[in-house]
Amino acid sequence: QVQLVESGGGLVQAGGSLRLSCAASGRTFSNYAMGWFRQAPGKEREFVAAIHWSGFSTYYADSVKGRFTISRDNAKNTVYLQMNSLKPEDTAVYYCAAAEVGVSKDRRGYDYWGQGTQVTVSS
Repeated sequence: QVQLVESGGGLVQAGGSLRLSCAASGRTFSNYAMGWFRQAPGKEREFVAAIHWSGFSTYYADSVKGRFTISRDNAKNTVYLQMNSLKPEDTAVYYCAAAEVGVSKDRRGYDYWGQGTQVTVSS
């Protein structure tokens, strides 16, 4: 089992920045690929970004490419999502997730999920 706890969400004006963190506990963090997803009210949960267990490879949704950066610190069992140039359409609950087998952009590829952190971007 892996337990994931997100933090760092909040209210920010359009154009601002936030950094989300996801702290993992349980099994060896470095064994897992990690992803960030988000879900806006009335919408499906969608892929945002993912990172290989080594941190060597990263993947992004087109909607956030160039604005968001995913990173990880395996020594601290933590994955981060740096979000810059935020837009009102980025408003959602953001979830981190851990995958036992490979990096995926599909939420079905993830085995463990955090409870989420709210990000609200005002115009």
